[in-house]
Amino acid sequence: MNDAPDNNDKGTPPAASKRQAAMPFIMLTVLIDMVAIGLIIPVLPPLVGTFTSSPSAQAFWYGAIAAVFGIANFFASPILGRLSDRYGRRPVLLMGFAGFALSFFVTGLATSLWMLVTVRIFSGALQANVAIANAYVADITPPHERAKAFGKLGAMLGMGFILGPVLGGLLGGYNLHLPFFVSGTLACINWLYGWFVLPESLPPEQRRKFEWVRANPFGAFKSLAHLPTVAGLLFAVFLYQIAHDSLPAVWMYYTQYKFGWSASQMGWSLTFVGVMTVIVMGGLTGVIVPKIGERRAIIIGFLLMTVGFLGYSFASNGWMIYAALAIGSLGGIANPAVQSVMSKQVGPSAQGELQGGVASINSIAAVLSPLFMTQLFRYYSDPGAHVHFPGAPYLVSAVLVFFCVLICVRAVHIAKT
Repeated sequence: MNDAPDNNDKGTPPAASKRQAAMPFIMLTVLIDMVAIGLIIPVLPPLVGTFTSSPSAQAFWYGAIAAVFGIANFFASPILGRLSDRYGRRPVLLMGFAGFALSFFVTGLATSLWMLVTVRIFSGALQANVAIANAYVADITPPHERAKAFGKLGAMLGMGFILGPVLGGLLGGYNLHLPFFVSGTLACINWLYGWFVLPESLPPEQRRKFEWVRANPFGAFKSLAHLPTVAGLLFAVFLYQIAHDSLPAVWMYYTQYKFGWSASQMGWSLTFVGVMTVIVMGGLTGVIVPKIGERRAIIIGFLLMTVGFLGYSFASNGWMIYAALAIGSLGGIANPAVQSVMSKQVGPSAQGELQGGVASINSIAAVLSPLFMTQLFRYYSDPGAHVHFPGAPYLVSAVLVFFCVLICVRAVHIAKT
């Protein structure tokens, strides 16, 4: 239903309102956002440690902080997505940047655990920037070019997570709180960029009424489930995200336990992942997907990821991990293709709802996966286990991603892409 507000353009500087929305605008927005987020990755666990008395307490509270962020994001993402369908992408992005800036500054000034927990709830509730950016891309990109466009956005994510943690580690070496203030400053810069430069992408005539019944995760999923293709792909996204989140959850423990890797070796492996993400998303996706089609890209991509997870699980030498990372990263062509297929199945006025639902799935997977995968690793790496197999989390992940292949064979066939 189209129901545009009367004051859609109030508060929009004339210069921004006259610009035509285009990929470079949103790519720069996402890059700044991801660098800001990446900056705090190396320093948040040590910051939590300053408020705890033991490593076990530090691990518990860091897990709790990650969990409340994910839960808040699970419930809030569909609301923000629907708000962007009603009022446009730009104001929701601006709200997200402002919320992020405040959360970074408060985290840097935190003097207790309750402050950290509270600010992460607040931050999780406003963190839908990537989801809204995806909706922005769907607004401005013809259907046949969306996989390539989503790939470019994914490349910005990868680049941000290359630059951010490196800078965060360097700044954190001087002062543990400094990366948070730098991140807050970057979020402010992004807000200024959004206010003065970033144009709106959703025309007033394509907006629709905000409905609370569809602005919660369960209502959003019910609304999207009537589209068989979208329903199937959303379930595949959930399984994939559970598998994918096993990497950050277990990677440090697994590579140190099995190969004796140092912190720097782990860091180089994650940098390699970031570089491969930029290459695959920013370059190969735009070349491969148009040639083989989105359906084949999804199936081949998930099959390559399955091989990658099997490689992590059974690798007997450190160099094998890099081979598995390369193969798994090539499977990244599946992600923009999945996004493209789903975006074509919903109308222009429902892209925010779709992306909010995807963000909601990703956030709840980010809560569940570490709980499950770390316990698998703990059990099968114990010397007293009946079966000693520390790669068990990645074997389970391989099975989950292979199920994605089976689901997508059926779901994308229905879409007739």
